[in-house]
Amino acid sequence: MKLKKTISLLSAAVAMCCGTALAAPDGKPWMNTQLGAAERASLAVKEMTLDEKLKLVFGYMGADMEHKKYKRPEESHVQSAGFVYGVPRLGIPNLWETDAGIGVASQAGPHARPGTALPSGLNTAATWDVQTAYAGGAMIGAEARGYGFNVLLAGGVNLMRDPRNGRNFEYGGEDPLLAGKMVGAQIKGIQSQRVVSTLKHFALNDQETGRTTLDVKIDDQSARMSDLLALQIAKEEGNPGAVMCSYNRVNGVYACENTYLLTEVLKKDWGFKGWVMSDWGATHSTIPAANAGLDQQSGMPFDLADYFGPPLKEAVMNGWVPQARLDDMARRVLHAMFEHGVVDHPVKAEPDKIDFNAHAAVSLKDSQEGMVLLKNSGAVLPLDKSVKRVAVIGGYADKGVLAGGGSSLVYPAGGNAVPGMEPKTWPGPVMVYPSSPLKAIQKRLPSATVSFNDGADKAAAARLAQESDVVLLFATQWTGEAFDVPNLSLPNKQDELIAAVAAANPKTVVVLETGGPVTMPWLPKVPAVLEAWYPGTSGGEAIASVLFGEANPSGHLPATFPASEAQLPRPALDGYPEVENRRFEVSYREGAAVGYKWFEQKGLKPLFPFGHGLSYTEFGFSGLSAGVKGGVLQASFTVKNTGRRAGKEVAQVYVAPLKAKWEAPKRLAGFQKVDLQPGAEARASVTVDPRLLAMYDSASKTWKVAKGDYKLILAADAAEADDNKALSTVVHLEAAAYDVNGKPLQPAR
Repeated sequence: MKLKKTISLLSAAVAMCCGTALAAPDGKPWMNTQLGAAERASLAVKEMTLDEKLKLVFGYMGADMEHKKYKRPEESHVQSAGFVYGVPRLGIPNLWETDAGIGVASQAGPHARPGTALPSGLNTAATWDVQTAYAGGAMIGAEARGYGFNVLLAGGVNLMRDPRNGRNFEYGGEDPLLAGKMVGAQIKGIQSQRVVSTLKHFALNDQETGRTTLDVKIDDQSARMSDLLALQIAKEEGNPGAVMCSYNRVNGVYACENTYLLTEVLKKDWGFKGWVMSDWGATHSTIPAANAGLDQQSGMPFDLADYFGPPLKEAVMNGWVPQARLDDMARRVLHAMFEHGVVDHPVKAEPDKIDFNAHAAVSLKDSQEGMVLLKNSGAVLPLDKSVKRVAVIGGYADKGVLAGGGSSLVYPAGGNAVPGMEPKTWPGPVMVYPSSPLKAIQKRLPSATVSFNDGADKAAAARLAQESDVVLLFATQWTGEAFDVPNLSLPNKQDELIAAVAAANPKTVVVLETGGPVTMPWLPKVPAVLEAWYPGTSGGEAIASVLFGEANPSGHLPATFPASEAQLPRPALDGYPEVENRRFEVSYREGAAVGYKWFEQKGLKPLFPFGHGLSYTEFGFSGLSAGVKGGVLQASFTVKNTGRRAGKEVAQVYVAPLKAKWEAPKRLAGFQKVDLQPGAEARASVTVDPRLLAMYDSASKTWKVAKGDYKLILAADAAEADDNKALSTVVHLEAAAYDVNGKPLQPAR
């Protein structure tokens, strides 16, 4: 005994002199912050009882559900998305979960928490600026901490395969590189606040119609080069603590019990160390789901049964789910909690300390950076403040700006500016944030006559337009979770309203507040169109600042705007209109040719191309050079502001193989947003991810670059890249192979 004591004291002394403690106070070695997350998680799991492990893998709804006679746990936050019990005796805190794709959301009810809403995910993607995305994420993370949440259900990166998808507004557009980089930056920003962010929805959840039953048919290669690549890049950029599996089936198997997705792709191929939680209502079994890789059932009672409650305990005790699998499930939850500071920096609800003014400024900047000036013939914009008579028409512009519906909905301070619109219940309420464009416009024109017409009577609206010097017409399209729009037309006969107003006054500027692309039969009749998306908490002020040139628009489209539904891979939306419980298949026959790739492959001319966006100044590109260094392709170029206003340009680098066969003629390979004063120029560069030069080989799980010549094109949008006048250069690449994560394969010894 004396010898053992001496060795123990000696070991402690050695540890102290090296600056590392062997164990944390109170005999809890897993609380030692000098250890890595993996070791801490393993130490904690060893101390846990079976019931304690089971607590970590079972999530409750954080709001009462009267129709299911369900009461939330008392420890949960009122009207919240979810709650998971921790293990207090081991120092493991509870998990308080909130929807947070656009801000700290609230479930409907009498005690909705007011929050700061960023503009839509599409707006953030349209900034093409990872710093803006990161800042927005950090804002959401800080606000969530202030409300006492430590798990944020954010990080939506489902590709826009169909512009009618009601949830597109939450996501990052149609390109894997852009979506992955932007959403990854937001996740990183969220987690900078020592909370966990999810990455969702895993995977191929690209429409809402039939989302809980549809079966996506796609081959491995196509999936790896499109939707999965977007998720993979976001995972690499953001390092999310959790991944949320989706509702749909993939090649016949539900995503949340899909061994291919959860174990093979996510955990083995990508090396994901955190935990997989189900979407609310996406768990369908106990043994198949657990053994396939689902680590936590979320949001009871959305599922038909408490699959990871007593049934999982019985399955483990009987050996149907191995004890080692349950240990892995608990370990993964703990790994993320330790890695991202949830254990070491416990949250405390202190809403009085939230800096809502600072957060509103973050939302304002995001909105300004992401608005896309689609058209501006005759330089109608920016508006001259000497204008005398202005008509503001439609879109609730006298009250505020529109928000998208569903679980991501943030409830604003001041309440709904236009209460009572249908639907009033899920996925409503239809929310209008009290940031009035009309008031922001009037503030800038104190000497002018600024009149409002709601647009309900198009004849009256046309008369007001005829009497005005300029018209600002606001058009809206409400979209939300759990439904898709029937077509891409503006609803409620707004196309007719715009046509009538434009006929009455040729100086009609259309401001769109939409969930995604819409068709514009009136486009030739109006001189200017501004896509403002869902512009968030400070949306009215943001729109006015862009219209008057205080902020120079610099957004570029993260998705193609089709000329009509006939141009889409599936002109008729599969399963629409939805019939409850109907099972059907959706064949992704376009494979990896999503968005602009499909349009180019088929020779289709869209209404507006991917990457499109105008400015109040002009830019020029020059000096494009490219080369391979250390096996990595890099390109550099000069961007110059040739106009008279300060502005920002998004330089886009596309790559097109001259002989190799890809899923489409070209791919986006890199981008850089450059901020320039008038007459100034700057040198910029991009490094090309080798996966964007390769085809994925499923048999060997490698990315293979074919030997040959490749054309690099510098352009301001995807259509310009097709122009022979676009700046380009040709590089020669040797044959190369990369592992599943795009890392160079070690040469054989």
